[in-house]
Amino acid sequence: MAKKIIVAGGGHGGIACAMLLSKEGFDVTVYEKNSRGNMGYDWTDIFNSKAFGDIGLPMPPEDKVLSFENMSFVPPSERIILRNDDDNSGNTDIKMERSEIYNYIISAAEDAGVKFVYETEILAPVMAGDRVIGIKTDKGDFLGDLVIDACGCNSPVRANLPECCGVQAEMGEMEKFYVYRAFYNREDAGEVFDKYKVYLMPKDVFGIVWVADDEDYSDILIGEFSPLTKDGALEKAERFRKENPVLGRELLRGGDMVTIPVRQTLAVMVADGYAAIGDSAFMTVPIIGSGIANAFRAAKILADTVIADETETYSAETLWDYEYNYQTKIGFGLSSLALIKLLLAKLTTEQLDYLFESGIITIKELQVSDEPGGALIDVNPELLGKASALIKNKKLVSLVLGLGKDIALLTGVNKTLPRYYSRRAVQAWAKRYNSVFKIK
Repeated sequence: MAKKIIVAGGGHGGIACAMLLSKEGFDVTVYEKNSRGNMGYDWTDIFNSKAFGDIGLPMPPEDKVLSFENMSFVPPSERIILRNDDDNSGNTDIKMERSEIYNYIISAAEDAGVKFVYETEILAPVMAGDRVIGIKTDKGDFLGDLVIDACGCNSPVRANLPECCGVQAEMGEMEKFYVYRAFYNREDAGEVFDKYKVYLMPKDVFGIVWVADDEDYSDILIGEFSPLTKDGALEKAERFRKENPVLGRELLRGGDMVTIPVRQTLAVMVADGYAAIGDSAFMTVPIIGSGIANAFRAAKILADTVIADETETYSAETLWDYEYNYQTKIGFGLSSLALIKLLLAKLTTEQLDYLFESGIITIKELQVSDEPGGALIDVNPELLGKASALIKNKKLVSLVLGLGKDIALLTGVNKTLPRYYSRRAVQAWAKRYNSVFKIK
């Protein structure tokens, strides 16, 4: 009899993994709280197109892929703008409507035999001792041999695991973005030179704002590390509307508040009968919150691990290869960005402006990438050395040098990730890993 896999939630990585496992003969069902026509956020996403190949899918049809402009970055003072003048040749990032991404991967999963159960709210895991054996929902309990948690950063499955599993239940301070994003009509404001303008820690916004100009609409995102209400977001949007008159007032779509993880990958993402993926495991790129490509890559790693489990127990021990391979291939390469995020939160606007206006941080360090090995800011000894040499402010020197020490510490901790699972060794390592990111 085929082993029964439950995918809790309709995250991209969970659906992709469901497809790969179903192709290998597993009995896979995805349970999702939303209706089929209301999956995901009503917005567009930019991500690395190579991730489709990682899960064995060809590129989506050309008419589903949208064009996008280079980002221009605006430091807090707004005295300068850092622009990328490259022509994007060789860039493998693409832009798609999130609904089209879902249409594409759900159709592929259904073709592979995956079953979908919509409008079913997931409440908690079903436990047998310290093993996950299913999910509790508003429609009753559903049992399986393995639960793949794709419920997102506020997953009720992860949040209700017993402490003995060692999986972090909740996110901490400075680990998520409270986001408002909306698409408005495009006003005729003449020629717009910076069509994708990203404000970094602008006045009165503890985070980022972007205003993007498309030929059919204008697009604003406001993301803060501190809780943000919709009324507060609308009030702040007015300021950026004045600076960017292309941003109209007629709401075309979106306009909701969402929460996105912006932190290091979950220290422990497996337990007996359980594996977290995508936002449930905090697989987004810290600071920017892009996670689709990483979720697809994780789906392939997890599927390979499950298929290779000859014991068919799907225990923490046999699932550990999933965590080890994801962290060493992808997660650790991005973890230093979580430290940079914490540093940015400590800096005054004057210190941030100095970093940009003195040329210590340039457009080169601000290139966004969710490709393995890519990063938002290129952290290297040359950059840290340049900062130390140029900055006159002793407080800023201390903070930047402290970042260097934390990155060195993190690198050392990452190298000690246990190759094989034992609960004691893994939980001891997780404690060291998490301690690096504690706010000092």
